[in-house]
Amino acid sequence: MLIVQKFGGSSVADAQRIFNVANRIIDTKNEDNQVVVVLSAQGDTTDDLIDKAKEINPKPAKREMDMLLATGEQQSVALMAMALNALGYNAISLNAFQVQLTTTSDYSNAKIKDIDTERIKRELARDNIVLVAGFQGVNIFNDVTTLGRGGSDTTAVAIAAALNADACEIYTDVDGVYTADPRIVKDASKLEEISYDEMLELASLGSKVLHNRSVELAKKYHIPLVVRSSFNKVSGTVVKEDSKMEKMLVSGVAADKDITRISLLNIEDTPGKAFEVFSILGRNDISVDIILQSIGRDGTKDISFTVAKSDADAACEILEKYKDKIGVGTISLDDNVAKLSIVGAGMATHAGVASLMFEALYDARINISMISTSEIKISVLINKDDVELGMRAIHQKFNLAALNSL
Repeated sequence: MLIVQKFGGSSVADAQRIFNVANRIIDTKNEDNQVVVVLSAQGDTTDDLIDKAKEINPKPAKREMDMLLATGEQQSVALMAMALNALGYNAISLNAFQVQLTTTSDYSNAKIKDIDTERIKRELARDNIVLVAGFQGVNIFNDVTTLGRGGSDTTAVAIAAALNADACEIYTDVDGVYTADPRIVKDASKLEEISYDEMLELASLGSKVLHNRSVELAKKYHIPLVVRSSFNKVSGTVVKEDSKMEKMLVSGVAADKDITRISLLNIEDTPGKAFEVFSILGRNDISVDIILQSIGRDGTKDISFTVAKSDADAACEILEKYKDKIGVGTISLDDNVAKLSIVGAGMATHAGVASLMFEALYDARINISMISTSEIKISVLINKDDVELGMRAIHQKFNLAALNSL
């Protein structure tokens, strides 16, 4: 069998953990498997590199940041190859250029276009364990690019798809996918399995277990994922097309504190204003999430929406530039907000889910300022200080702790 494994930064944070992961890789190899391993940068390496860059230039060019940040993953794969060699196993480390993992030219947030698998297959044929630097690619100019936070997950799934691997295993510092963050909700339940659609929603809504683009790729190419801990051998969570968890009303609660609400006040109440606002943001690659437009009054209306906190300043600069053209009175920011969401395929066929969620928040005396829904998720915008209380209240209302006894 051909197995692709990915280990996160905390899994390889120091020498002891590197050897722990090396032994996990060897166990897989000794089961008569070919093994390709994708690694993230060690521990806080990426954050440390970002801090170093800002010491030199508070607003560094994205191209140069990619050149810098990609070194973290290259350290990890080189050190892991050394560890495996020391344990008597053949291993080779490869960066994105050596693999020819080509991407778009969107520095800091590139998307994978193609993977030339020839080098990987050649090394596997030589009985090597192949270690690939995650998070990085190469564009048409042979410049280094990075795939954004969590990009090593995407690297692993893309390689699994390109190689037609038999399995893709994502190893992290948790035992699997939980109904809520177990650090906040102590009685959160670990899910045995979850559907691609539910996992994609959870990943997009603040659950940090998997990168959302990795789940998109897995769904597109029908790659079953297993999320498990690198620190123990407990069975993890399987992410796949169909899941028995779809029978559940709600399968998870997620929160995202890294958002900002932008409010455009006293906009001229004429056709096309919303189009003008969001087309300008779209042309500048700024994604918008929850949107609320007020009823017009005195010939004006208000539009509020949320963006990632990292995009907030850029969004405001752009909107200020076009403020007079659009006809906006005032632009305001609020970063003391958070998005709290529930996800479950069972919502599509059951009524009253929203009512239960709102009742839980009412009982906890938490005010809701914005609401967004889809077929399998409901998101609300609340005060950031109320997030943990809200998560626990919703988790209890839907009795998700009961899964531990199933």
